[in-house]
Amino acid sequence: MSLDYDSLKTIPISYASCSLGNPSSPPPLLDRLDAISSAGFAAIELSFPDILSYGSTLLGHEVAPKNYDELCKVAEAIKAECDKRKLGIMMLQPFSNFEAWKDAALNAEGEDGRKDAFERARGWIRVMKAAGTDMLQVGSSDTPLDKLDLSRAVPDLRELCDMLKEHGFKVAYENWCWSTHAPDWKDVWKIVKEVDRDNIGLCLDTFQTAGGEWADPTTESGLLDDVSKIELIERFQQSLDDLKFTIPKEKIYLLQISDAYMVPEPLSREPDESGLNPRGRWSHDFRPLPYNGGYLPVTDVATAVLRTGFRGWFSYEVFDGGAEGTGRNIDIREYAQAAHNVHDRLLAECAGKKFPVGHDYKTRVTDRHVNGQ
Repeated sequence: MSLDYDSLKTIPISYASCSLGNPSSPPPLLDRLDAISSAGFAAIELSFPDILSYGSTLLGHEVAPKNYDELCKVAEAIKAECDKRKLGIMMLQPFSNFEAWKDAALNAEGEDGRKDAFERARGWIRVMKAAGTDMLQVGSSDTPLDKLDLSRAVPDLRELCDMLKEHGFKVAYENWCWSTHAPDWKDVWKIVKEVDRDNIGLCLDTFQTAGGEWADPTTESGLLDDVSKIELIERFQQSLDDLKFTIPKEKIYLLQISDAYMVPEPLSREPDESGLNPRGRWSHDFRPLPYNGGYLPVTDVATAVLRTGFRGWFSYEVFDGGAEGTGRNIDIREYAQAAHNVHDRLLAECAGKKFPVGHDYKTRVTDRHVNGQ
């Protein structure tokens, strides 16, 4: 049975502040907010790196990532700019490498990872209050397994939920497909159930789901190659069936939307110099809007999520460095409007509407010439 299209029209839409322009050199934040607002989005996901970069502009000096007094001033200023543009701040993101640290294990900065994780949590709660948002996105940790005690993941997240509860805040826990301990939706859903708090739910993501269970940037085909193509299709469809029949709609806080390009050459299976594994590198630069040259089954994932009864936030989080991953020269207002058009088309396709091949319905974004003309 097809989804009721009228029921989908009420879905609120958000755009991640970090998702306009080249991933490695985004345009000024206020220009991005203007573009997001003019395209008709209701809210943004506020990216922590955008607080840091806007802080340099606002305060005239570089803001340290743990100077929470200054970060709160910047967050208040960003909230005021969003208010001017009638944009809400739906969520602060991305809070990473939080759960399950072993005692005395050191993080990438050479600090006690466990102590730092909870200090950051307290600081980010202050930033949330300043920004006027009630939701924190926590990505499943990609800390090396030898530094983790996985028996601590649930109690750590439970403690975080209790810290947030004091302020009326909640956790949106997301499976990052390059996570070392919870890369799939089933992994994070198991953890969320065990945490057993009313202020934790899921941040599902079309890229993280299909990018982990369907695709693989290290293979020639761009797909997982441990089974045949037919078996892969059947296995992935079973996973989506499990999702739609397993997760209660109220435990899904948002669905993030993006596609993925096939990489020009298969990525090395080894971590890069920063320790990031291939799916993490793929995520950083090769995530366009749907209908813009990607190859993931985005509509299938979105449809499965909608079949749970979920009608909450659809949020567009892309990192579009072009098919080569080296960057694009695009008009950010055109891109934001295309994202809104993508949303309209995606919902229609989820409801079973078919679109003729060759008609893009203003969902595609073309690069500008070098001179900007």
